[in-house]
Amino acid sequence: MPINAEYRGPADLPKVIPVFPLPGALLLPRGQMPLNIFEPRYLQMVDDAFRDGHRLIGMIQPDVTHSQSNERPALFKVGCVGRITQLAESGDGRYILELTGVARFRILDEKTVLTPYRQCQVDFSPFLDDFIARKGEEEVDRKALLEALTQFLKANQLKVDWDGIESAPNEALVNALAMMSPYGPAEKQALLEAPNLKTRAEILIAVTEMDLAKKQTSGDPPLQ
Repeated sequence: MPINAEYRGPADLPKVIPVFPLPGALLLPRGQMPLNIFEPRYLQMVDDAFRDGHRLIGMIQPDVTHSQSNERPALFKVGCVGRITQLAESGDGRYILELTGVARFRILDEKTVLTPYRQCQVDFSPFLDDFIARKGEEEVDRKALLEALTQFLKANQLKVDWDGIESAPNEALVNALAMMSPYGPAEKQALLEAPNLKTRAEILIAVTEMDLAKKQTSGDPPLQ
């Protein structure tokens, strides 16, 4: 989805951003993520993002393997910031919004703040290619990706809009499939931290093939 704000590089983004820890949530540049916001602290985060004018939220996964507190879990070091591009009020106190991914970031430091939500000082400079739309598309093995997708759909008795898939550019296809994939936090983090689009596609293919092989061996039922 095109967005009104133009982000040409790290200088166009704030150095401190609010972060929303959410396990299994994967946002990638130019991808769209729907969110149902109902906790008071995150409702305030959305209000503050609009009041401050930047409309940015950093999506990041909790690192449960290194956490000592469920209330304030440790965070993975890499996340992705998104801009709120759609918002609706539900009528029962919730916000239904959509984030459009801008760029990945690395956490430098978590700030001590008075807000009920967490804020981090971040660095976007390791991910300069995120600011270039469709960077590295020509290196993606689209045929192998679609073959893995076909096998996954067949094994899980699922159907998709093949016309939409066939017409999607490689960046949109790889990132959408990665974001929608049903894998765990570790796999999602690996997809997020992939250095380029080609590697992300290769990780997605490998994880899918391992998942299919595991299900064939164990006899697990298909996804419902």
